[in-house]
Amino acid sequence: MSEGWFEEKLFPHVRQSFEISRIIYRERTEHQDLVIFETPTYGRVLALDDIIQVTEKDEFVYHEMMTHVPILAHGRARRVLIIGGGDGGILREALKHDVERVTMVEIDRGVVDMCLKYMPSIPAKAFRDKRTDLVITDGAKYVAETADRFDVIIVDSTDPMGPGEVLFTEAFYKNCRRCLNAGGILVNQNGVPFMQPSEIPMTWKRRRKFFKDTGFYVAAVPSYYGGFMTLGWAALDPKSRAVSPAVLERRFHALRLKTKYYSPAIHRAAFALPRFVDGLMR
Repeated sequence: MSEGWFEEKLFPHVRQSFEISRIIYRERTEHQDLVIFETPTYGRVLALDDIIQVTEKDEFVYHEMMTHVPILAHGRARRVLIIGGGDGGILREALKHDVERVTMVEIDRGVVDMCLKYMPSIPAKAFRDKRTDLVITDGAKYVAETADRFDVIIVDSTDPMGPGEVLFTEAFYKNCRRCLNAGGILVNQNGVPFMQPSEIPMTWKRRRKFFKDTGFYVAAVPSYYGGFMTLGWAALDPKSRAVSPAVLERRFHALRLKTKYYSPAIHRAAFALPRFVDGLMR
């Protein structure tokens, strides 16, 4: 950060910058460098190891699509596991559903505490909900050892580097499969394919031996530079992806969900991949 600008250097040869109104908080946690700063366009922004993770103004896109797509596709999800997601946005959205328990496994307590303090609109009241079970530990270790089983697993991780790298391994996907009930669904953050094309074949090849249906869907998140973001999809039942529009509409309206990006129509359309993205799964 220099001269009032935050410069993200996630991709070689390309950088994006955010004007800083003021720095709210910065520290080196046990696991990563954490900074929260105010911007004129995106409101407050959280960056980890100099990479943008979430902003107040556009977080709804990512959190709604990561959460409502798998849970509404499943249709009977009662137990949800979130790996990562320390800002609480996915937890907030998951609790809008008729679930019994949402277990959130976050490696860095500092992310949870600082988002609660400085970006409270994102988690809202989610961490105080009696259905929330917050576990501070390594997500890969948790799925390797837990005896609990889940209907939906949502992996809200950083990119496959540093603390997030282990959450893209074949062993991790195998253990997620072990933790899913019959008909279970796994989704994950899978990068921007125009800028990170290697992540799609890597994820697809590592997961397809454990799941009957693997693929990706897309969402347009303004603060994630490079066009569409891909979200990884892996289901034990191929019918989950093919839920009819009428069924999605019925499930959506029964919950009276209030969303700003997600809709049943967007749900279905998100699986229609641009040809260059589809071509990476070959």
